[in-house]
Amino acid sequence: MTLVIMAAGMGSRFGGLKQIEPFGNDGEFILDFSIYDAINAGFDKVVFIIKEENYDLFRDTVGKRIEDKIKVEYVFQKNEEIPEGYEIPSTRVKPWGTGHAILACKDVVKENFVVINADDFYGRDAFVTASKFLNEEHTSNEMAMVGYRVINTLTENGSVKRGVCEYENNYLTKLIESSVEKVNGEIICTPLDGSKSFTVEENTLVSMNMLIFTPLIFDILEKEIKEFFEKNKENLEKCEFLIPDVVYKNILNNNITVKVLDTTAKWYGVTYKEDKEGVLEAIHNMIDAGNYPEKLWK
Repeated sequence: MTLVIMAAGMGSRFGGLKQIEPFGNDGEFILDFSIYDAINAGFDKVVFIIKEENYDLFRDTVGKRIEDKIKVEYVFQKNEEIPEGYEIPSTRVKPWGTGHAILACKDVVKENFVVINADDFYGRDAFVTASKFLNEEHTSNEMAMVGYRVINTLTENGSVKRGVCEYENNYLTKLIESSVEKVNGEIICTPLDGSKSFTVEENTLVSMNMLIFTPLIFDILEKEIKEFFEKNKENLEKCEFLIPDVVYKNILNNNITVKVLDTTAKWYGVTYKEDKEGVLEAIHNMIDAGNYPEKLWK
């Protein structure tokens, strides 16, 4: 089973990998805990999507810790790898988004896989839940998403971006990308497309970009990225090719189904600098409770 970790944005967000502060007792990053949980859930291969210029630094800080525990591969998300006929604006610095990142794996990943963000703490139950789905028989167009109960994904320090799920018979019908915040005891979701805000219950499921794909997704992405560039040819300075948009569009077109898998796991992440202390405390409490060893890889 393969875990794909989107880490191409790590250097730019944190000013270089050396500036990422550790969350474990032995210098571990948040993604180390994801890999540890994945290995325990039966995963045997991890693929890092990174910037090529970060390869040596990334391998020295992350890769060398785990290379004797799980098969490790690296792919590079390169800004210049885009459909023919388009020019990259000279001011374009950031990568083209999560859809473009996953497409970078097409020559390395030939099997069903789970994709996650590098800087989110997903929790053990999420990987166990994903593992169960991967071990079942599915057709090539059957995908899945691990859905988090929204109350388990919030921070006290402000709003967060979440994909609010609507589904029937456990299959996703709509994904509403929203800014979500708890205000006066109510969880308020404000769609990013400017439509009217709405409230949800604490157990409403949201997407944290923990997605399960078959290799069919690469064919879909290659088709969609061409349409994306044509549609945005006047806006190539800032536009992003995002995987939730691709997934939702292909659900509507009946090209794929996406099963929503409920997890009891609690998300942790540093959306705001004020979140850091809470994440550190939570991880250290899990270590003290015996959920993780004092040093993950020793």
